[in-house]
Amino acid sequence: MANEEKSFQKGSINWYPGHMAKTKRELKENIKLVDIVYEVIDARMPVSSKIIDIDEIIKDKPKILVVTKYDLCDKDTTDNILNNYIRNGYIVIRCNLIKNIGISKIIEETKKVSKSINGERAVKGLKERKTRVLVVGIPNVGKSTLINHLVGKKVVQVGNKPGVTKNISWIRINNDIELMDSPGILWPKLVNQEHAYNLAAFSSIKDEIINKEDLSIYIVNKLIKLYPDSLKKRYNITSNNLDKIFDEIAISKNMYLKGGFINYEKVYNTIINDFRNGLLGYVTFD
Repeated sequence: MANEEKSFQKGSINWYPGHMAKTKRELKENIKLVDIVYEVIDARMPVSSKIIDIDEIIKDKPKILVVTKYDLCDKDTTDNILNNYIRNGYIVIRCNLIKNIGISKIIEETKKVSKSINGERAVKGLKERKTRVLVVGIPNVGKSTLINHLVGKKVVQVGNKPGVTKNISWIRINNDIELMDSPGILWPKLVNQEHAYNLAAFSSIKDEIINKEDLSIYIVNKLIKLYPDSLKKRYNITSNNLDKIFDEIAISKNMYLKGGFINYEKVYNTIINDFRNGLLGYVTFD
């Protein structure tokens, strides 16, 4: 197996299908209809999952930063990053969507912002109206699950892969709030390849364009650096050497081809799937 530097340089990751450009155009055209924005990010990569050109789309609309999958992150690392967002004026809400934690707080903060907006409307002699909220984020960050919890029933399709939501649509939460759901979007060029690999590791980039060897090597290297015990606990390995780790995983899981050769493809898939399923511990990769 190649060394870390050579392996990481095998190929850069870029993924910007046509529907993302279309979505951005439509959001810019419709942003005037929106009062508040729920910007959804992943707690395990709170920097990598933040849309870098989001302000070009949503302008100066009030924003609530909804942090999903907070139950799966390294809270100390993530909180340091989130506290920086708070210092920069963001309303930040940490969520565990599996246990419905954070939903009531989102509604509470939305009502506060709505009260201010309707107060400004009253000064202008305008009637109070429903609050219109845009839900925006990268692919597979939990937007659809969030919307279903806010509405209280399944109104949008959920899937553990990018590209489930295809079109912009309006969804009513209650008599006071309407949501504009939008497909996940990235940016035209993923200049920061560490961020790109983080996105790939957490299923925010289509698997079909990913080199699984490169991605598994990236994941293992990050774990060696940040959370070395996670590999040892999961696979009962003793080495911190990249080549030996892959071989030890194969041996411990009996991953062999005919003739006694190690089935590295199976090793790669195991590492990636175990990582995504949270079997390698609570992690934050930013």
